[in-house]
Amino acid sequence: MPAEAPRGGVRRAAAVWRLARGPRPALHGERALLGSAGAIAAFLACLLAVDRVASYGEQLALGALTWLVLAAALLRLRPERVAQVLGVVAFATVAEFTGSILWGVYRYRLHNLPLFIPPAHGLVFIAGLALSRALRRHERALVAAAAATATCWALLGLTVLPRTDLAGAVGVPLLLAFLVGSRNRGLYASVFFLVACLEFYGTGIGTWRWAAELPGLGIPDGNPPSGVASGYVWFDVMALATAPPLLRLARTGARRASRAPARPLPGSAPA
Repeated sequence: MPAEAPRGGVRRAAAVWRLARGPRPALHGERALLGSAGAIAAFLACLLAVDRVASYGEQLALGALTWLVLAAALLRLRPERVAQVLGVVAFATVAEFTGSILWGVYRYRLHNLPLFIPPAHGLVFIAGLALSRALRRHERALVAAAAATATCWALLGLTVLPRTDLAGAVGVPLLLAFLVGSRNRGLYASVFFLVACLEFYGTGIGTWRWAAELPGLGIPDGNPPSGVASGYVWFDVMALATAPPLLRLARTGARRASRAPARPLPGSAPA
């Protein structure tokens, strides 16, 4: 028996060592994901700050830069994720043009749709993905915090904030439905917090401003409205739903094109 003690002690020490080293790769991955989300958020914050004083030509340059940043970020994603990001960009662009240019619910500083806005939506989605993956072990707390924050924001907008925010409060139940009933609730909660920060920052420095009332309806709206994140989440929902069939369609078309026989060039037929 005494001879077994050293070996037992070695085994116990090895088990403790493996336990101590086990979580490190996961923690390293979480930190990398948090760093990616933070880097995107910092880029977008700097982008909005520069746009605040940019001319139209300089704003076009900011747009080109943002498209390049999005393209670089897409190179690191799987084709499925690339399709989802491009779907977010497409749906968001339609919504931005409708809400800003056509309806006038909000206006950007130069009363246009800045070129950097569509790719910025894609970057927000990528940052939300990274943040939700980094906080996957804490998803329940993340979702609960997002739901509580959105609810409190809506209640404050209806009671004590300087501008009554009825329109925003109407959008909050839709956001809560996504947070409660979707398997992507962690992603939606992450996007909510990113959007809330960007909305307060962007409206605070004057990059855009929400109308006091919904044009043509007279419903009072906040600046920013509490339900604005529900719109962003809706882009994500639509992109996640439409990306798989579109990707399958693209792959089917590519396979058919590769199998199609080559057509002879004009005049190259044998005599």
